[in-house]
Parts: sequence; C-alpha cells; structure tokens
Amino acid sequence: MAESTTAPVPSDHIMGVYARAPLAFERGEGSRLYTAEGEAYLDCMAGIAVTALGHNHPKLVQAVKDQADKLWHTSNIFRIPNQEKLAKLLTDNTFADVCFFTNSGTEAIECAIKTARKYHYVKGQPERIDIIGFDGSFHGRTLAAVNASGNASYLEGFGPPMPGFVHLPYGDHEALKAAIGPTTAAIIIEPVQGEGGARSLPVSCLRGLRELCDEHGILLIYDEIQCGLGRTGKLFAYEWADAPPDIMAVAKALGGGFPVGACLATAEAARGMTPGSHGSTYGGNPLAMAVGVASMEELVKPELLAHVREVAGYLNQQLTGLKERFPDVVEDVRGKGLLIGVKLKTPNREFMQLARDQHLLIAGGGDNCVRLLPPLTLSLDEAREAITRLEGACEAAQSKARAAVPA
Repeated sequence: MAESTTAPVPSDHIMGVYARAPLAFERGEGSRLYTAEGEAYLDCMAGIAVTALGHNHPKLVQAVKDQADKLWHTSNIFRIPNQEKLAKLLTDNTFADVCFFTNSGTEAIECAIKTARKYHYVKGQPERIDIIGFDGSFHGRTLAAVNASGNASYLEGFGPPMPGFVHLPYGDHEALKAAIGPTTAAIIIEPVQGEGGARSLPVSCLRGLRELCDEHGILLIYDEIQCGLGRTGKLFAYEWADAPPDIMAVAKALGGGFPVGACLATAEAARGMTPGSHGSTYGGNPLAMAVGVASMEELVKPELLAHVREVAGYLNQQLTGLKERFPDVVEDVRGKGLLIGVKLKTPNREFMQLARDQHLLIAGGGDNCVRLLPPLTLSLDEAREAITRLEGACEAAQSKARAAVPA
C-alpha cells in the first residue's frame, strides 16, 4: 500500500510558518509583559520595534476607544479627516509632500516600488523598472518585497525571481556605480538594517547615495519601517546625514501596535500616482488613523527623542563592557539609537532562550545577532535592569560554552 502523503493537521489549526517561543502574554504595561500566571518579563523587543511608546499607553488606548464608539470603516471612496491630519503631521516633520496609508510596512514598500516605477513611466522612460537593493536587507513578505530584499531563504519555493530587482553587496560602492544603467529606477535601502543584523549605514554613504541618485536621475527609497519614528534618537534616521530620500516607507511605531503604515513621497516622485493607479480597502481607515495621530503626536516630542539618545548611550556603553567581559560570547555591538545589534559567538537562538530564562525579551537577527528594540520610553532604571539580565544570559552562555570544551 502506498504511504499517505497527506500532511498532518496542526493541533492549533494555525499555518505552521512561525517558530514560536513557548510563552503567551495576557497584558502589558509600559516596558513589561505579563503572563496569565503573573510572571513579568522586561520587554526589549517591543513587538519588533512596534510598541514604541510602551504597552497600554493611555493616549493610544483612549484614541482607539473614542474612535471605536464612532466609526470603524468607510473606505477610501470618502474623505477621512484623520488621514489628512496624520498626513500633515508626517509631511510637516519630513521631506515629504504626500502620503499613502497602508495596513503594514510591506504594503508601504509595495507602494514605494510602484511609485518609483510609475514616476519614470510618466516621464517617458517606461524601461526604467530596476530597483537596486543590498544584501542583508529586509523589506517585508509580499512577493515584490521579498524580491526587493533578495534573501534566498524567503524566495525559495515561490517561483522564479521577479525581473526588475538587482541585488548588490552591502557597502560595495564600486559595484553600485557599475550597476546603475538606463533601466535603473531607484535604489532602496534601510539607513539602519533591522533583521539583517543592525548594520548602520555611515553618514557619508547616505549622502553619497543621495548624490548618486541626483547624478543619474533615479529615485532614492528609504525603508525606515524599523529604524524610523524616533528609534535612532532622531525622528527619522536619514536626519543624521541630512540626506533626504524621494520616497520612504514607514510603519511599526506609527500605530504603536495597531496595524498602520505609510508611503511618503515628494510631490515630484509621486507625480505618476493618479486616481486609479493604486489603492487599499482598509488602508487609512478611521480606527488606524485615530491611533496614528495619537502616536505621532507623542513621537515628535523633542523630549522623547532626547530620552532615546540618553538611554541608547547608556546601553551602548554597558554593552561594550559586556563585550569586554565576555569575549567568547559577544563579538560586536552595533546599530544606532535603540536599534541595537549584538553579534554573538554563541548561537543567537540559544542566547535568546537564555535571556528569556532571565525574564528578558530580545529579538533575533541576521549575521548571528540579537537585537534590543525596547520601547522608546524605557527608563534608565529599566535599562540598568536589562543589562543585569543580559549579564546573566552571558554568564549562562559562557558556562555552557566552556562545559562543551573537552578537558
């Protein structure tokens, strides 16, 4: 009898695409998450840089409650006043003139790619479709976004690579110059990589990218989905270099946990985005816009950004100390602001579990890194606590590594 090839049904009936940690949280408060049993964890993941204002932020909670009592959805057939309010907050505080609202970061990337290609199309250069990206990047999970990233493991099994995407080694300036040609539409890059290992692009490189795009008449797209909205200590990471893009994708912190993203652009870059060229059923709905406005009003406050810089300075100093004390565990500390990468010599997934044993939540990352992505509101006392818990994880990793070495 032939062996059955039918796949087993998972007990939770959830598609098996996540390797979940064996934890479930019932509630959150500030920088802490609590299990149903009442165990508290210091959250230095913030839902992967999403809950930037901490859990259960009263202003965001009230915004959702107030709007939920009024109106949830109308569609973009009609005006949505809070879209206009949030668009003004975003454009007043950035390079941009216009916004398109989405439900997620990957949708904002899709809009950015379409905007760039349509720009050249309406200028009479429809052959300009190539989007140049870099290794280690992560732009989302839709087919266009994974093709823009070029991560082979995310592309495997989903058909041939899409045309119009070029991938180059990160930091190879000569390869970039050689790759630009008559079919190039745009360059896409994260000013500070997230999942790729918290690599921060030097100021000189960001300025060089801006100059290169201007020289060749192509567009510069920044993916600030993770590194934007205060995480680096400025509202957006590009501000450190004074090298604005033409198009930028944002999300994550914009909704503080409520799904909302946006594609920002100059009026010139968005000249091809005319009625019918793009759209979204849910994007920019009244619920999302209410919480987006509340979140943005907090994120633009200078005192919050100053606090991020202070806490980031402390954490980087202390993490450098851990690197010196545990050289067989910690190889490098990198990133910018409160997007911190710790490159390890011990397996990063194993280290994440050791951190959870210390009731500390940290994120994984490429290049065998773990990431610290705490709420921007993390206090200095909580930062000290995070270092103490990381020290405990380093001690456990060191002991495990030494025990594995034959006598």
